[in-house]
Amino acid sequence: MNQRDVLICQVWADNDRRSAGRTVRVGAVSERHAYCTVLTAAAPGGRTGRRVRILIERMRPTSTGYRLVELVDGEQ
Repeated sequence: MNQRDVLICQVWADNDRRSAGRTVRVGAVSERHAYCTVLTAAAPGGRTGRRVRILIERMRPTSTGYRLVELVDGEQ
């Protein structure tokens, strides 16, 4: 995954089975990290709205990575 592939406003889902159901929205991107806000928590009653930093290299559809679930308007 390349930094240019991760864009602001995209929604990504956590593939790790320990975090099933967790989604995040990208708010900013640096050379190595995506700075995201948790939209849905993995556990019922979990914290949403929390800011997290995720390595760009984890933004790929592997068992412990992330998968893209919502594109940015105008993105194909």
